[in-house]
Amino acid sequence: MFVWRKRASAVWLAANEAALREIAGQRLAIISRPERKAAIAEIAGSSRWNLEKIRRRFGGTIEKLPRDWLKEFSRSQKSEPIKIGNRLTIYRSVTSKNRDRNKNRSLVIPAGAAFGTGEHATTAMSLRLLERYTRVWGAQAATLHSSAACRRGLFKEGSAGSRTQQAGSLRSPEAESSLLDLGTGTGILALAAKRLGAARVIAIDHDPAAIATARANARRNKIDNIDFRVADVRRWPFPPRIEIITANLFSELLIEILPKLKHAQRLILSGILREQQARLVRALKQNGIAIVGTRRRGKWIAIACHPKRSRGIPMRRP
Repeated sequence: MFVWRKRASAVWLAANEAALREIAGQRLAIISRPERKAAIAEIAGSSRWNLEKIRRRFGGTIEKLPRDWLKEFSRSQKSEPIKIGNRLTIYRSVTSKNRDRNKNRSLVIPAGAAFGTGEHATTAMSLRLLERYTRVWGAQAATLHSSAACRRGLFKEGSAGSRTQQAGSLRSPEAESSLLDLGTGTGILALAAKRLGAARVIAIDHDPAAIATARANARRNKIDNIDFRVADVRRWPFPPRIEIITANLFSELLIEILPKLKHAQRLILSGILREQQARLVRALKQNGIAIVGTRRRGKWIAIACHPKRSRGIPMRRP
């Protein structure tokens, strides 16, 4: 694992951040502190050769990280928990204060170089849009549990034949609760989807280091049945039916793959800079995709939308 770093002024970032974002997507991390004028730009990756091309163009340095870099980095980080609605809380680490947390309503995602932890604006906005889109999953799960309990009471009084017939008529409402996460990074959106009730989750990233980190986070949170894949979203064949696609990618790539994103019933798109919004909105209209909600934080935009053939879920603009 390697990381490219450059100490950068606000002026340098204004001139170069968009270009870096197009190269690295959400792997680019900008680390700034109120007491310091300069920020640090970081890009992590498993290929030193790819990072060397960035160094030659933008300057900076490349460091090889030790095998236990994520564990050591996490020990030095302190952060407040991130609450996503009333259904999910994200922690950086397990502490004495949160050791007794409800594990079915929380995630532990250690901070790592250039990977999402829920604190970056693009990830945070995507998480909140995802929580709103998936509230129906929680309602369905509660209905299924209530129906199953009711039927169990009826079965006790019925015959074996009626028991078989009634059981066969109970169809899980979670059959369509599926999510595809593009540019998964730490896997935070994929893991959140499972916590929020998704029955089927696929998570894609072109960087093997990101997928390795996402799998480690799944094990850390005791979440299985996520299909993690190393793939290029431009070439990867999308499943014919998927309920939600989350795509935290740079806008040029989002525009390129919009025809493939129309496989989904609902879309959550992020990684978009304010100055890129108008072009993306035009591309959405050209592809017959309707915007139902927009969130803004600083210079970043996240958009909730759906193909016009799909009714989607009405959402109020924040």
